[in-house]
Amino acid sequence: MLNNPQAYYVQRGETIDFTNTGSTDIKANDVVPLATRIGVAGCDIPVGATGSVHVVGVYDIPASTGEAFTVGQVVYWNGTALTATADGNVPAGWVVEAKAASKSVARVKIG
Repeated sequence: MLNNPQAYYVQRGETIDFTNTGSTDIKANDVVPLATRIGVAGCDIPVGATGSVHVVGVYDIPASTGEAFTVGQVVYWNGTALTATADGNVPAGWVVEAKAASKSVARVKIG
């Protein structure tokens, strides 16, 4: 990084490099919580390794059954599934296809 007030292009930002500092390996297509948003692993990322995480796009992601989602609704990642509950959960994106309460997957635009 340069120490001046100018900005320098690095990448498009659709995918970022992510170092797995956790205690378990991340598998390709796992949801990766990133503090204020989620990403989706683009490859396996063993503990201590760096790999790609997608931070934009539309994905089919596990979702809580018993909850219906509408198009445009903001959803959150609770560690295992998408939910409409914001409190204590990571913002995940917004729903692009309605989900019935009986379904266990939602189509969501992340980023």
